[in-house]
Amino acid sequence: MKKIVVGLSGGVDSSTAAFLLKKQGYEVVGISLKFTDIYSCDLDTQVCCSDKDILDAKKVAEFLEIPHYVINWKDIFEKKVINYFIEVYKSGLTPNPCSICNREVKTGLFAKYIKSLGFDYLATGHYIRTDIQDGIKVLKRGIDKNKDQSYFMALVEKEVVDTLIFPLGNLTKEEVRKIAQENRIPVSKKEESFEICFTKGKSPEEYFKTMNIKTNEGEIVHISGKVLGRHKGIESYTIGQRRGLNIAWKEPLYVIEKDALNNKIVVGEKDYLLTNKVVAKDFNFLVPFEKWKKIEVQGRYKQKPIKAKEYHLDRENLTVIFEEKVPKFAPGQILAVYDGDTLLGGGIISRS
Repeated sequence: MKKIVVGLSGGVDSSTAAFLLKKQGYEVVGISLKFTDIYSCDLDTQVCCSDKDILDAKKVAEFLEIPHYVINWKDIFEKKVINYFIEVYKSGLTPNPCSICNREVKTGLFAKYIKSLGFDYLATGHYIRTDIQDGIKVLKRGIDKNKDQSYFMALVEKEVVDTLIFPLGNLTKEEVRKIAQENRIPVSKKEESFEICFTKGKSPEEYFKTMNIKTNEGEIVHISGKVLGRHKGIESYTIGQRRGLNIAWKEPLYVIEKDALNNKIVVGEKDYLLTNKVVAKDFNFLVPFEKWKKIEVQGRYKQKPIKAKEYHLDRENLTVIFEEKVPKFAPGQILAVYDGDTLLGGGIISRS
């Protein structure tokens, strides 16, 4: 009998995953990771990983009659995720903390940790499928295209993938909710979490204020060099942003560059937002490069995949060129690369 740890977040997805695995006859243990001291009941928006969520996970474990443990990884989470989030934003980039968390903490480190304890697999409630292709275990998009979460796994190490199980990959969210309700799982009607857990639903600008992190005002400059106004701190803006600039111009203007070195926001007309290539650094290969064929890329969660005309690798930097110009990608975000539904890997966008 295989021994499986389920990462119990206290939500309907991970709870249903645990229910299905137990029903299939596996020896299931639930473990919740404590990252913050946030209480969901104190917030206006639903976030994950709060203390209330851990209490919900405990109720589910009692209902399913499985052991449940809580591991306090607040210090690790702060070092690996929160500090990364702050440093990357202050450097003028746009981080993706959920992808970093999956690589460094709640999937990558967690999987290695439970293996060291003698467990065979780590299961989560992500909407992702797995398959074997040419003898390699691969990650694939979930059947439910509206819930597919494979994008957030693009940076997870290959050795970790072999340890992962995703019981919900072949189900839709509606089917999962129905299973939970029909089997009276305690959190079957719980709302979904949408926000980054540690920011408590706040924008980067608001979060930095609550953390007493100083932001520096600077110039908003048209691409021609003309100064148009002042910004509140480059952390408050992202590539492609139009609203909230508070500047006047004859045409709509968009953020096309964040110049951290000179503390400037560069804006321009919509045409300046277009590009025909993107470069991702520190690429993480889930499928060996020599096995790649036709690829498409995704530069943010739920972005429509873009087909590549050509691509090449320079050490660990992947350059992808497109047939036509596409909206610029935000440096600091994750570039996930696919062949159809199969996730080939991912890197951090450095240039667009």
